[in-house]
Amino acid sequence: MALWRAPWGALSLIVALGLIASQGAARAQTPAWPTRPITMVVSNGAGSSPDVLARLLASRMEPLLGQPVIVEDKPGAGNVIGAMNVARAAPDGYRLFFATSAALAANPFMLKNLPYDPVKDFEPIALLNRTHQYLLVHRDVPAHNMAELIALDRKAPGALSFAIDGPRNLAGVTAQAFNHRAETKFVLVTYPNIMNGVQDVMAGRIQIGVFPVAITEGAVREGVLRPLAVASTKRMNGKPDIPAVSELLPNFDFSGWFIVMAPKGTPAEIIAKLNEVLDKAMRDPQVVAMGPTLGYDYDPAGIGPPAKAAAFLDGQLKYWRRVTSELAIEPE
Repeated sequence: MALWRAPWGALSLIVALGLIASQGAARAQTPAWPTRPITMVVSNGAGSSPDVLARLLASRMEPLLGQPVIVEDKPGAGNVIGAMNVARAAPDGYRLFFATSAALAANPFMLKNLPYDPVKDFEPIALLNRTHQYLLVHRDVPAHNMAELIALDRKAPGALSFAIDGPRNLAGVTAQAFNHRAETKFVLVTYPNIMNGVQDVMAGRIQIGVFPVAITEGAVREGVLRPLAVASTKRMNGKPDIPAVSELLPNFDFSGWFIVMAPKGTPAEIIAKLNEVLDKAMRDPQVVAMGPTLGYDYDPAGIGPPAKAAAFLDGQLKYWRRVTSELAIEPE
């Protein structure tokens, strides 16, 4: 008895329909995301600039994701505790790292045996913004710009002091780089608690400080502290009258930044969704309005794709390699 054979065209159609059906079934079996709360880990303390911005964004992300977004502060060990918490988490999109420049770019050159790798252990989601530090003086210091401040040191080398939060932290490296490139001899005074340093500069016990804009904005408005520059390559969008240090010392770039990261291996579709949601959250009018107060610049064109964050991080790692070599800073 002869067997019936389907014509080739009909057979192809049957196979194609079978593949479509099986792919549809596979998609139907893929669980939706997110189906439960998402945690965003901040490696700084409550009330810090990263914590404040993370909470602002979390509240805007929730309605877009349909799930709560919980901000969890895990400070300590120079950002290592928070970073490790996410680096070792399941790559399922439910635990994210609100990462700082210190955690991703500085730590690899500051800490021996760093237990995480900023590239190998994380997937970049979005570069959010640049954050700024003020180079400022007490109001009684007779300097109204960087050139006048340098001239004071030329007259009496080592007579004036910089308040910093540690020689290996962002402010400390900024002050060292300023001394090195301006050929000044300002004395660096370290404070374990940065707010104590702010108070001493406000009281006039220390003349100069390098501090985040967010924690000194009130004292600047009251006229107690006078900003001479932002420690960056360009002026802040929200404060165009304050020069950038790079206008006097070229390529001086010690602004901070925030990148949201996921554990390595997080599915690309989840990364893309989070990137889209973060872009919308950063465009929220209240988030934009908070920029000058928190000391950050936001690109009105948007945060860009994850590849932009990856390329930026690569450039920052190269920059910090050069800076630490220039200042002879070795990992400890």
